[in-house]
Amino acid sequence: MEIAALVMWLLTAAAGLRLLVRWLSEGGLRRQGTKVTRYPAVLVLGHPALAVLALATWVVFLLTRRSVYAWSAFGVLVLVALLGFTMLTRWLTGEGGKHARDAEQGFPVVAVVTHGVVAATTFVLVLLTAITVSRR
Repeated sequence: MEIAALVMWLLTAAAGLRLLVRWLSEGGLRRQGTKVTRYPAVLVLGHPALAVLALATWVVFLLTRRSVYAWSAFGVLVLVALLGFTMLTRWLTGEGGKHARDAEQGFPVVAVVTHGVVAATTFVLVLLTAITVSRR
């Protein structure tokens, strides 16, 4: 299960990277200083930065098999999920719904849905793994 979580995590990262590259290429960072955005840089950059930290912690867990690292990865992943959910709700109410502006308008629906579904699967696998290793 822990390897399945790693694979799903990497798939999540690939879909998320596509979204981040799209946001950056559409001028996401350049537009931060000129107008209000639904996606502040701290949100858009904090989400993947914390995800990388959580993934690194998960790799440490895989190498050491210590449950503290599994739970630490999950704890950071909770923060990542909250930031991701914040972006999703803003996107849904934006041009992915009605109010997205500028760089956010170009987010491909398939990439957003793929990222979210695979991320939710990763979240569940990490939680189940952390529970399982704690019982050993």
